Amino acid sequence: MGSEERRTRVLDAIVRDYVSHREPVGSRALVERYGLGVSPATVRNDMSVLEEEGLIAQPHTSAGRIPTDMGYRAFVNSLEDVQPLSPTERQAMERLMDGAVDLDDVIARAVRLLAGFTQQAAVVQYPSLNKVSLRHIELIPAGERHAILVIITEAGRVEQRTLVFPEPVDPTDLENLARTLNMEWAGKSLDSLGSSLPENLAPALMDIARAVSAVVESALRAEGEERIVLAGTANLSRHHLDFARTISPVLEALEEQVVILKLLTAMHDGISISIGEENKSDSFLETSVISTTYDVDDRSVARVGIVGPTRMDYPGSIAAVSAVARYLSDILSAH
Repeated sequence: MGSEERRTRVLDAIVRDYVSHREPVGSRALVERYGLGVSPATVRNDMSVLEEEGLIAQPHTSAGRIPTDMGYRAFVNSLEDVQPLSPTERQAMERLMDGAVDLDDVIARAVRLLAGFTQQAAVVQYPSLNKVSLRHIELIPAGERHAILVIITEAGRVEQRTLVFPEPVDPTDLENLARTLNMEWAGKSLDSLGSSLPENLAPALMDIARAVSAVVESALRAEGEERIVLAGTANLSRHHLDFARTISPVLEALEEQVVILKLLTAMHDGISISIGEENKSDSFLETSVISTTYDVDDRSVARVGIVGPTRMDYPGSIAAVSAVARYLSDILSAH
């Protein structure tokens, strides 16, 4: 084994030991607990190199070391495969998720499940309207000059808007128009509907069709369209010793949701991990964010993830986030 490979194993052992015991770890303990196959003196030399590289640090005068943000990043980058959930965890997920009845229920169950698996704060973003396709619309008369437009997406998300017409509209015309629009629009992305209005409509119905398209576009631009659901913020209080300053800024930022939404938006598709200062937010300097995308009909529509202290079980957390994302994808694509 070369010195570089050995030092990677030493760093791996330091991270895993510190995550498990929350105590600085010394060379002798590493040799005894992790079967490194070398002497404590060799491990001490490796620890000195790792410290010079900024991957571990000595928090006080003891011989023990702890990982730095850079050390956690190197550890995460060295993980080769996402470990599977245990059979018990997989069965628990199947039991809880398979009973969901609608999109709100699916999201609520998923975020509670993820918080329970990881013992961290969990977040699930609702499918973004501009990333999903249309399943069906309904135009429901609500008086001579009003109608309720119901937008139902392939992800099961339902939005309602009120339409106001300058002239009275025959309910039968609304029913026929809805049928025509569904034939034209079903399966298309919501941001493309305005450019695919049906041809040969009567002028009055074309005006209504344009109004429907405009309302859908306004729904996409609505300020509250990007919605997230949180669960398990109380879990962070159990980790208060992992925050050198105070946990309050983290809890406040999660409650306001703006910062975490910004972090999620900046993350790339697939599993993405942001550690400590990588978060570029004063509120999350001592946290790690692990998230991934989930799909509807093979199209990434939103993110699911966790927020916790940098001292966390990265392999287990990555596995849980990935598994919940897969279940969300499967359930929502099957709707």
